[in-house]
Amino acid sequence: MPREIHKTAVISSKAEISDNVYIGPFCIIGDGVSIKKGTKLLSNVVIEGNTEIGEDCTIHHFATIGVPPQDLKYKNEKTGVKIGKNNIIREYVSIHRASVGGDGLTETGDSNFLMAYVHIAHDCKIGNSTVMANAATLAGHVHVEDFAVIGGIVAVHQFTRIGAYAMVGGFSGIGQDIPPYTMASGPRAKLYGLNAIGLKRHGFSDEAINNLKKAYKILFREKRTLKEALKKIKSDIPETPEIKHLLEFIEKNKRGICR
Repeated sequence: MPREIHKTAVISSKAEISDNVYIGPFCIIGDGVSIKKGTKLLSNVVIEGNTEIGEDCTIHHFATIGVPPQDLKYKNEKTGVKIGKNNIIREYVSIHRASVGGDGLTETGDSNFLMAYVHIAHDCKIGNSTVMANAATLAGHVHVEDFAVIGGIVAVHQFTRIGAYAMVGGFSGIGQDIPPYTMASGPRAKLYGLNAIGLKRHGFSDEAINNLKKAYKILFREKRTLKEALKKIKSDIPETPEIKHLLEFIEKNKRGICR
């Protein structure tokens, strides 16, 4: 199918627009932008910089992608944004290009749902199939793993990680890493157990969930140092893919683990 571009849209001659792309009224597409087939920009969307939008995304009214980062260190270095395929980006979402000090790319994977007013700052890395509710806000260099769910009006401190299949309750402040498979909430967030219902919905077996429960108990309910807890998990619980990922996530932490 041919491209459909509204007459009021402003598109740079240096942008690359694939076939079967819809660009609605008053959108502005800058130099260096690449938009893949099947993607729709509904209206008043601004995309700038070295930004790639994957296939079959839907970007709603007044979203801004690829604008300069809110970082005083940034001096117009050539950095970018990469958005995967099948993402839904709702009204007023802002996704900033990378700053210095990272790999030069702010990035999301595939099939993410970013609700209204979500902010993804410079150098963030978002996995696949995540959900970020209204006004969830990520500071710079935050990593969010696959299938994580972040509630509304959540603020996440820079360089923090949120693990796979974790769920963060609304109106929370995240200052330390949230381990995979867990639930966290609160103004200074703390853990509230395993995200067991979420894991069941995603098809985790009873055995996998029970192993994670045992690991959670050793890590966060027993009076052990982190080093002692990790050692006991390795000796007492089979090294399933879930347990391996949990241990690797904790061992790589730099900001501390939410407990």
